[in-house]
Amino acid sequence: MEQEKDYRISFFKPTTDFSRINRNLVIVLVLIWAIAIFGFQTLLRVMQKPTPETALITFESVWDNVNNGTASEAEKIEFTTSLLAVLGKSSTFSRTEHKAVLNSAFSWIVYDMLPLEERAAFKARIADFEKQRESLASLSDNLYVTTKAGIIQQIAPLFDLQEYSLEAQLIPLELRSAGMEKFTTEDREALPAIMSLYLTHNQSVLTDTNFLGFPFHYFYTAVFLLILFVCLCWVYCFIIDRVHTKMGNFDKPVKS
Repeated sequence: MEQEKDYRISFFKPTTDFSRINRNLVIVLVLIWAIAIFGFQTLLRVMQKPTPETALITFESVWDNVNNGTASEAEKIEFTTSLLAVLGKSSTFSRTEHKAVLNSAFSWIVYDMLPLEERAAFKARIADFEKQRESLASLSDNLYVTTKAGIIQQIAPLFDLQEYSLEAQLIPLELRSAGMEKFTTEDREALPAIMSLYLTHNQSVLTDTNFLGFPFHYFYTAVFLLILFVCLCWVYCFIIDRVHTKMGNFDKPVKS
């Protein structure tokens, strides 16, 4: 009785010379691809150094005076500018309570900078604006636009901001009437860590060096790795084609 042939194929236990060569080639190319990806990420982690933004350095230089109530007007302006630098990163907040603390700090310092006779009316104005935002149907609503512009015109000059600047446009959106009169001890204790979290970035020569107009780490991951993948695919096809030819797996061309 004729013995039944085993047609099962195993990538890890090749039974022919060709499958063995194919397996080894695939493993080598996958290792190159993995080292290119994870090796670079590891290198980034090894070389990275926490680097504070200018806004954090400014905040840390004035925070003690702001916190104990001895800050000058110039220091309050610098404090507010550093807060706006973080509040402008609206999509980066990892926890909603972080933004709440920042809003509270910002509202409190704006309220503190106002003349005493204007504070009550301004707080009521912000409360009305918050209600408008909750029931807003369109950003082009005349009342909303007018109220927002009025708040900017009143507050922007206090902090040496141009009314058309991004920082000035943030002012009405980040003020909260509930947090104006008091900045709680709990929020005061949390603020420095929150500022450090969002204004400190890991940097190295790999992130600070520009290549073809891009930061090198961005070019490497977004462009080079794609090119490398295509090249590895071409290398596989080229080598396997030569192996097929060498082992006689392709029919010889017919001569005319």
